[in-house]
Amino acid sequence: MQHVVMWSGGITSWATARHVIAEHGTASVTLLFADTHAEDEDLHVFNAQAAAQLGVPITRVTDPAGRDPWQVFEDKSWVGNTRIAQCSQLLKQEPCRQWLVANTVPTDTTVYVGIDWTETERLPAIVRGWAPWTVDAPLTRPPYFDKEQLRAEARAAGLIDPRLYRLGFAHNNCGGACVKGGQAQWARLLEVFPERYAKAERFEERMRVKLGKDVAILRDRRGGETKPLTLATLRRRIEFQRHAQPSLLDLIDTDDWGGCGCFTDAA
Repeated sequence: MQHVVMWSGGITSWATARHVIAEHGTASVTLLFADTHAEDEDLHVFNAQAAAQLGVPITRVTDPAGRDPWQVFEDKSWVGNTRIAQCSQLLKQEPCRQWLVANTVPTDTTVYVGIDWTETERLPAIVRGWAPWTVDAPLTRPPYFDKEQLRAEARAAGLIDPRLYRLGFAHNNCGGACVKGGQAQWARLLEVFPERYAKAERFEERMRVKLGKDVAILRDRRGGETKPLTLATLRRRIEFQRHAQPSLLDLIDTDDWGGCGCFTDAA
């Protein structure tokens, strides 16, 4: 049997790999990492340290053209968002599926994804999406751990705590600029990596001009109506709120972190 862990560089993929290796050893395990060319530097440091600690090298796959998410959106004439983001398919899912086709036999292979016990409702779609391979998600079963506990265990094992986590991001992916993230993620990005925010804002504005449409990465749901929310508008709201009264703080949804699900979307 082969055991292929869909390795994102996040803490749950490390915890999933640790579980699989404890159960099956290292010889039959692959840590399959799809590089988006948009990752924070600490992710690659974490990958190297984790591979050494687990005793299994990282198997890296990538888009044949070497594109990052912004280049994918440019090619597709589409602004990626929480509903549809072709980067998941073209930079993560397709390279991994191609590797699986070339290197495994579905009947003798289990694919592992790093969702945990808080996300079990996603599992049926994941299982369907990665067919004909068998899918397992060990973190959905007891004993249950939250991400803070897993981060502490990784530090105890000698691994760095990737800086995106230390800076308050929910996911260690795409340099904190995942288009599936919500307003809270982008507000944090503007605060700690303004140059990354500015790059995304410039891209979004260029695509709006190119397409001639009111499109945006984010959504504004205030007042019961959903409409596009550009990064430029969000930035101006944040800048305004720095000097606003507390009663005006509902201009930004501080609970809207969105979610990263490149491996766990339907493949």
